[in-house]
Amino acid sequence: MSGLFTLGESMGIFVADGIGPLGNARGFTLGVAGAESNVAIGVARLGGDATWLGRVGPDATGAIIAARLRASGVRVLAVPDEAHTGLMIRYQRSSQFIQADYHRAGSAGSRLVPADVPRAEIAAAGIVHVTGITPALSDTCRAAVFHAVEEARAAGVPVSVDVNYRGKLWSRFDAAPVLRDLVSRADVVFAGPEEAALFIDTDDPVDGLAKLGPAEVVVKDGARGCAALIHGRRYEVPALPVRAVDTVGAGDAFVAGYLADRLAGEDPGQRLRTAIAAGAFAVTVPGDCEGLPDRSELAALGGGDIVR
Repeated sequence: MSGLFTLGESMGIFVADGIGPLGNARGFTLGVAGAESNVAIGVARLGGDATWLGRVGPDATGAIIAARLRASGVRVLAVPDEAHTGLMIRYQRSSQFIQADYHRAGSAGSRLVPADVPRAEIAAAGIVHVTGITPALSDTCRAAVFHAVEEARAAGVPVSVDVNYRGKLWSRFDAAPVLRDLVSRADVVFAGPEEAALFIDTDDPVDGLAKLGPAEVVVKDGARGCAALIHGRRYEVPALPVRAVDTVGAGDAFVAGYLADRLAGEDPGQRLRTAIAAGAFAVTVPGDCEGLPDRSELAALGGGDIVR
């Protein structure tokens, strides 16, 4: 396979129309949300092979998730579960503030277990990607993530970790040691400056994360672009100037861009430029994964055709 393998929870998401309190919404758009599946879709749209593994319930939402991921070019390993598929409700409370309410406690996705992870799939992957979201969902999810990571390490398959801390899922106190442990097992790590500060004590998050062991450290910093330390060499890439419509999912698009180019054998500088462009493109379109670009769209963005 030699592509991306990732695992985690994908949910149905209801996005309220308009701006204001949820009670004022007149309609909702149904979509699919999930950091790991977003990355899988992003890699697939950029021409890479991507496999997503997760549990889904016996409901319409679970069927929609599987169908939409497959339609996006992702290979889906959906483990059937008797519990409901998780849901999220997202609304834009103001022009500057987006609120998300989760309905995922006890969901099918939260019941992932180590036995769900096929050893052969891990061994055949080009890279195994996990996030700090899935370990927060349950003890069995945490065990499944670390199991996948250890299987990858044993098979000589690179491990990618996006810290992706979610304060609604667990406290900083509970998250810090788990995230630090996860990062210490990674070959590639992505984090924002605030996320890195959860478990490293330094003014330089790039250097601090690198000291935990990853050979490729990328710090995503929104409109300021990114900084990286990749096999001992420092990089700084500025953000592209675009008019942001919806910043949700931009981090996943960034990760997808980097990993797609890594799988394609591109050099670190090109990976970072693609990551920046993918993240920039994603913020110009509403939705978690709807704005993830293909190669021709990235080329247009880089050439200034759609820069505003």
